[in-house]
Amino acid sequence: MIASLEGDILAVDADSIVIDVNGLGFSVRMSSRDTARLHAGQHERIITQMTVSQDAIGLYGFTDAPSKKLFMQLQKVSGIGPKVAMAILSTLSVQDLSTAIRDNDVTALTRAPGLGKKGAQKIILELRGSVDLELSDGSAQEGSSPQSDATDHNIQQVVLGLVSLGWQQKDAYSAAKTAVGQLGLEEPLGDDDVPRVLRAALSDLDRGR
Repeated sequence: MIASLEGDILAVDADSIVIDVNGLGFSVRMSSRDTARLHAGQHERIITQMTVSQDAIGLYGFTDAPSKKLFMQLQKVSGIGPKVAMAILSTLSVQDLSTAIRDNDVTALTRAPGLGKKGAQKIILELRGSVDLELSDGSAQEGSSPQSDATDHNIQQVVLGLVSLGWQQKDAYSAAKTAVGQLGLEEPLGDDDVPRVLRAALSDLDRGR
């Protein structure tokens, strides 16, 4: 079982990375929330979980332990496989997911691609209490705060929008941060500012072609 990988990141896509470990390149599937924080050339340690099925062997990665714990917990719910679990972690932060489960917020959960209302209800029913316990034991990231979460979330929305239009992850992130500065906005970025930053970043990228 591969528990972690440490090395240089060779490539970053919206939902995966390639990391070089002593000359071996490992393809690791990750949430878009995590890939938005990474870039090629970065030296990183990635926490991993290997899944084995009749059809394939998958390697999933995380930048923090709480995300991996939730990934494993989500798959204990009947009908929730690794792809849907990762889609949920791409859509909601660890804290947002815990809050949605605690507050019986089906709508928040169903924003994740591939997760319907019944699946969201099952997650809430089966994980309520246990997820809160995971977060209350101090497993949340050190130094995290509502402010940093908001910044990550909204910048990531811009980056994901640019990636969906065909831009590389690192270029999209750089353009998003540049646009924030050009527009004179402060972080954490407000929800209403996301479309403005997206348009400005896209315009900047188009000019650079």
